[in-house]
Formats: sequence, structure tokens, C-alpha cells
Amino acid sequence: MSPRKPTQPPREPTAPGTGRRPRAPRKRTPGRPTGEGPDLRARVLDAAIACFVRQGIAATSLRAIAAEAHVTPALLHYYFGDKEQLVGAVLQERVMPAFDVVREAVLAAADDDIAGLVAGYVRGVSQAVSLHPWLPALWVREVLCEGGALREAVFNQVAPMPVMIAQRLAAAQARGQINADLDPRLLVISLVGLTLFPAAGAPIWRRIFEASDIGVDAMRDHTLALLDHGLGLAGSPLKDRP
Repeated sequence: MSPRKPTQPPREPTAPGTGRRPRAPRKRTPGRPTGEGPDLRARVLDAAIACFVRQGIAATSLRAIAAEAHVTPALLHYYFGDKEQLVGAVLQERVMPAFDVVREAVLAAADDDIAGLVAGYVRGVSQAVSLHPWLPALWVREVLCEGGALREAVFNQVAPMPVMIAQRLAAAQARGQINADLDPRLLVISLVGLTLFPAAGAPIWRRIFEASDIGVDAMRDHTLALLDHGLGLAGSPLKDRP
């Protein structure tokens, strides 16, 4: 009987369609998840704002934000912990700096320069909206509307600014610089109504008037002209009309 031939050692499996041996999976090292770029934190914050504007903070999950930012949920948990901490980061690193643009423009006016104060506010809002186009929509949804997730936090941090503006307007009124028929507090509300509200409603009124040509700068100049010259109506004041 002839000796038996030695059997061949079994071949290792190959990756389908390649003829190559599959690579062993890499072991994950402890610590920071890999694959992020240096701008990951900023990208996640921007993605969170985009989701918050579209569907609101309450309805947005961390998984949805991760998908918007093209990252894994694990990276979100690594950088921000949970959703509450992520919302806090959006507030402090995105929302408040946007309002700071307005505050700095207002504070640039001298105490007795009421025209500069009003113009500074209008220009500050215009600049903030230009730098942060999401601001008006997020402000309406999460601050102005009842139950908004940012209402209390923004109120506590932003409220001193309109109070300060009203106080300066009241002092100017006492000096005879402003119409005595005006309430300085309501004048601040009017300033908000002439700036943030038109910006928030732009998607609607641009469709109504087919006004895609009206941008942020045109809105700013219109508001300044309106405040500077009023309606220019002849005859008795509007409040005296029947």
C-alpha cells in the first residue's frame, strides 16, 4: 500500500470577491473616539441649531443631531454628555454671542446720544441676523412662544439690556428729547417689533410680495428711515384720527 499523502493545511477564509485574507478588526483603544476633525464641536453645535429651528428643541433627539452633523452618537456623548448639556452649550456658545452683537452696538452709543442708541440697536440686530440667520426663527420658537426651552435662560441673561434701553429712553424723554406721548418701555417693544419680527417672518412676506430682492441691509435701512422720519402724514397725528 502506498503511503498516504500529507493533507494540506486548511486555508484561511478570504474576503468575498477579493481573494484576500480578511483583516482582523482593530481593537478600540480607550479614551476619545476616533475620526473627529478639529472643527467637530462647532459642526455639532451648528447641526443642533439646524435641527432646533426645523423641529424644536423638545422634539429633537441626540441621534437626529448626530445624523445632521454626520457623526456618531458616541461622539456627541463624549463631547456633550447628554442633551441638556448640549442645549446649554448651544445657548452659551451660539445664542448668547448673537445677542452680544446687539448689546455691544447699543453700548457703543454715548449716554445722551439717543439717536445713536436707537440706530445702534437696529444696526446691531441687523448684524446679528446677518451673522446668524437662524436667530429670528429660534428666538420665536424657543424664547417667544410659551413653553420654549430657552425662554427662562435667555430672559435671565438678556433682560437687563431692554431694561437699560428703556431707562435711557426715559431719561431722554425727561430732557425733552423724545415725544412725551411715548412710553419708553413700549418704545423698546416697538424696536423689537421693527427688527426681529420682520426677520422672523421673512420667509412668509417675501413670498407674499415676491420680494426676494429685499435683504437684511434693505430691511435695516427701511427701519432706520421709518424711525427717523416717521410716516410723514399730513394733518393731525394718527392717534387723533377717528
